[in-house]
Amino acid sequence: MALYGEARDISMFRHINRELMGNIISEECVYYKYRLLETKVNMYGEATDGRTFEDPVILSALIERGEQSNPIQDGNVGFTWLITFKFLRDDLVDANLVPQVGDIIMFQNGYWEVDNTNINQLFVGKDPDYPYYDSEGNNPLNPGLEYFGYNASVICETHYVPSDRVNIEISRL
Repeated sequence: MALYGEARDISMFRHINRELMGNIISEECVYYKYRLLETKVNMYGEATDGRTFEDPVILSALIERGEQSNPIQDGNVGFTWLITFKFLRDDLVDANLVPQVGDIIMFQNGYWEVDNTNINQLFVGKDPDYPYYDSEGNNPLNPGLEYFGYNASVICETHYVPSDRVNIEISRL
């Protein structure tokens, strides 16, 4: 039977992480969820009128900035900048938000498109959604394993997108 990672341990872990992310680190970004079904595309699969997004959500995040580079392709100088955004899963659940490829994150007046999402950072290495049972619905080695563990974070790997390609306009009041 598991010793650590039950509801009380998870509650403490959740409380400490929220305080750390919101009050100490205090890095925020704006998340734009892509509405795939409401975006009109032409016969080539291009969104000629721009993509449609849901209302933006402000989230706390750990932000890992990659190196900027200026590759030269076909005689033109480009710009690439990879950033990894790490969110607490509980914050995303509270915002009713599921990160997916194609979503846009605004950070420091720049836009980053989500390339990949990783949802596998587990507290005490256990995922309560997969306790594994035998044919009789029991787990003889670890009974009650579904009450242990916690899926802690969602990690989004992104790349820089010029603002004219995103077609999001910020209005000031």
